Amino acid sequence: MNKAIVLAVTAAIGAATVNFAVGAEFATKDEAQAMVKKAVAFIKEQGAEKAYPVFTDKDAKFVDRDLYVVVYGLDGKVLAHGANAKLVGKEMLDAQDVDGKFYVKERVELAGKQPSFWQDYKFVNPTSKKVEPKQMYCERVAETAVCAGIYRM
Repeated sequence: MNKAIVLAVTAAIGAATVNFAVGAEFATKDEAQAMVKKAVAFIKEQGAEKAYPVFTDKDAKFVDRDLYVVVYGLDGKVLAHGANAKLVGKEMLDAQDVDGKFYVKERVELAGKQPSFWQDYKFVNPTSKKVEPKQMYCERVAETAVCAGIYRM
């Protein structure tokens, strides 16, 4: 077989493997939506009092790589947070991202108007420990926003 063809095929396979590995390292938009739908179903089955601690305790069903569930009351209070339990109970309406965007205030306003939505802002990725662009998918459940997001590199 021609050496150039072998090298080209090897390079193509290597590139495909790298792309697959990188893609598998981070959650996708579809996975974020599926995680929120699973969390909403869990809340409806178990009740908020049982569900929120499970989300915050980083239960394996609700944490996947850089994907985790957060729940905000429409008053801006954190009710569950799969990446930072210290935020639970805190009112976060004044929280800003690095660009000065009041992302929690925007999130709860959107949740008050729409049953589901995507939101863009910047946040610390728990796996890389760096501030990165993030897209958060949320669904309103009663007076809360149940969310999970992906980091866009």
